[in-house]
Amino acid sequence: MCNESNNQTTSVYDVVIIGAGFTGLSVAYELTKQRKNLKIAIVEAQSDIGGLASAFDVGGNKLDRFYHHWFTNDEYVMELVSELGCLDKVKINPSNTGIFFANNFFKLSTPFDLLKFKPLNMINRIRLGLLALRARRVKNWHELETHSASEWLCSLGGKEVYKTVWEPLLRGKFGPYADDISAVWFWNKLKLRGGSRGKGGEERLAYFEGGFIALAKIMLEFIESNNNSDLILNSKIKKLTKKNDLWIIESNVPDKTLIAKHVVCTTPLPLTANLIQHWAEPEYIKKLNKISYIGNTCLVLELDRSLSSLYWINVNDPTFPFVGVIEHTNFEGPENYQGKHIVYLSKYLPVSDELYKKNKDEFLEYSLPYIKRMFPDFDSSCIVKHHLWKEEWSQPIVVKKYSELIPEKHHPIGGLHLSSMAMIYPEDRGTNYAIREGRAMARELLELI
Repeated sequence: MCNESNNQTTSVYDVVIIGAGFTGLSVAYELTKQRKNLKIAIVEAQSDIGGLASAFDVGGNKLDRFYHHWFTNDEYVMELVSELGCLDKVKINPSNTGIFFANNFFKLSTPFDLLKFKPLNMINRIRLGLLALRARRVKNWHELETHSASEWLCSLGGKEVYKTVWEPLLRGKFGPYADDISAVWFWNKLKLRGGSRGKGGEERLAYFEGGFIALAKIMLEFIESNNNSDLILNSKIKKLTKKNDLWIIESNVPDKTLIAKHVVCTTPLPLTANLIQHWAEPEYIKKLNKISYIGNTCLVLELDRSLSSLYWINVNDPTFPFVGVIEHTNFEGPENYQGKHIVYLSKYLPVSDELYKKNKDEFLEYSLPYIKRMFPDFDSSCIVKHHLWKEEWSQPIVVKKYSELIPEKHHPIGGLHLSSMAMIYPEDRGTNYAIREGRAMARELLELI
């Protein structure tokens, strides 16, 4: 596989895939698995593969820029891992989760923890437990499409449960868009988490040894060994044009114009719209721009000591800026990172927000008082190193009747195909479903090639 980006390309590719995240890699993997004589190019704007699952170096080991895990019922990723012969690299452990509310921590990993959740009286604790059971019994998600998450959650568990448990999480995740979020989005979250539990009711999660980038690299090795393919990094696509049944793919790299029979765009839909706006019909461009996104900033701390015994802390305090504090090394031990304790602090926000524009030192300075408030014994001297990662297109805003906003996978003029995370529905975006959609797209392509 070639990753050169400065040689003139004159051959015609069967398929050019834009984006080397898990969707793009899954398209290439399935095409390769089914037909090894195809000529494929994967084009990535960044310097490495992985997309939102890309990684950085911590003490010689790779660590996800944005925290990741799988649920035990994530069947598509487990199927892929099995095919690649890597099941021994999947670690499954019970998670240790909790809630930060009113300056206190409350463990919420098992049904028994729920019964001790003091912010709610006993009746509302029971309502909270029954809410999850009732949500999992919903079979027809179409019935939820006209309801907001807030309306639906209030109807299932009452206003007090909603105000204490669910509203802070919705606002922490979606900020100014919280009231617009569809009940379908929340239903799927409850269904997924409820199905990833052990015999004692504890939540169980999975992590891939070496980080998610390790799986991406194994996929790439398979593609490289079994197909006539090129990986082109540091290449941002600028324009797509169809001419004489072929696609002309122009990038920001001089003398690097690709030609293909089929193009698969895995990029955010507004970015795809920018690539084709010089020829596509206005109504189609308008549809690609209908889905909004919210950005994410993720502060990653390397510490010389642990903050707490909890892996995942949902922050249910509206005055606290982070939706979650994830101590990764309470799940994947510090021995994997030369004894460093790894903590993620995640903040979803519009990219126009002033906080999004801060550099890593400014963001850390902003964050320290909140960390100190949550962990009074915390001292900034325990920070060995800090990192800040940003993603403009982190999360699609899943509103009511979202299914009506999703564009068709295949453009009517032929040869242009869309497989974006915003098109994953009724499930939410994630590695598991990126793999499902990528492989499904490849199978559809094979019928057209």
